[in-house]
Amino acid sequence: MLYTRKKRIMAILGDTALHIEHVGSTAVPGLSAKPIIDIDLIVADPTDESRYIPQLTALGYVHTIREPSWYEHRMLYLDNPQVNLHVFAPHCPEHLRHRLFRDWLNTHPDDVKTYAASKMQAKKGINTMMDYNQKKNDTVRSIYEKLFTSLKNKM
Repeated sequence: MLYTRKKRIMAILGDTALHIEHVGSTAVPGLSAKPIIDIDLIVADPTDESRYIPQLTALGYVHTIREPSWYEHRMLYLDNPQVNLHVFAPHCPEHLRHRLFRDWLNTHPDDVKTYAASKMQAKKGINTMMDYNQKKNDTVRSIYEKLFTSLKNKM
């Protein structure tokens, strides 16, 4: 299914899509996840929405978020299958964090267990996605601390 999503996006955007990558919990085998696929789409300039939003809308995506103050992030949502398509520029630190976190979890099963437990606890008694993210924030930061310490020690 993911391959089909990526193929469709590449076909409709052509050279506008510089890179497409599966990130988020569904990109980590064995990690419990909501049935929502998170994909990062890298374009030369996220502010030039005319180069990708109309084309993605034609595929059924709905433009839901525009955050100029946060890496010029845009997000589009697809209902079936459920996809959060995050749009960033090349070399965006947030895209790099997504990739690093996913790759770390794919090679550190103990952190997968810790993160899964945190996610299960975080979903209890929440009203918004922001509440959910806040409740698991300490665990995410702890994993990032280990990840970045590991990278620093390799330098």
